[in-house]
Amino acid sequence: MRITAKQLKQKAKSILDNYQRDQGMLVSILQDIQAEYNYLPKEAVVEVSQALGAPLSQVYSVATFFKAFSLEPRGRHLINVCLGTACHVRGAVRVLEAIERELDIKSSRTTKDLKFTLETVNCVGACALGPIVIIDGEYHGQMKTDKVKALLENYT
Repeated sequence: MRITAKQLKQKAKSILDNYQRDQGMLVSILQDIQAEYNYLPKEAVVEVSQALGAPLSQVYSVATFFKAFSLEPRGRHLINVCLGTACHVRGAVRVLEAIERELDIKSSRTTKDLKFTLETVNCVGACALGPIVIIDGEYHGQMKTDKVKALLENYT
């Protein structure tokens, strides 16, 4: 289902109202918008800028500073592959490559059907379980290339 610009603006206004259009709540406002759409649509970012009386460049600066925000549509399932030292030496790069092949995308990209977004992280603090793949917040430790296909099938 396609969301119209009018619907985006209405939802953004509702979220802004929840925060009394307080400029100090910009990060929280953007988090709520992203939670709604899984990314920050341009129309919503413009609406936030206008409603808060903040320069558009300031809103985009915040949206691009934090890695948690995305200005591009993201998949329903977010995959993070840890490339920290412990995971790296245990084969995380090969696991990442296997996921890229299976999904036919590169890291930092989203599948055409908007099912998966693949990203890398530097460390998730679970070194003993490495290599780690996190899908939608669920940790999958001691990942091997031959486990990738079955793991992804759990999220289809």
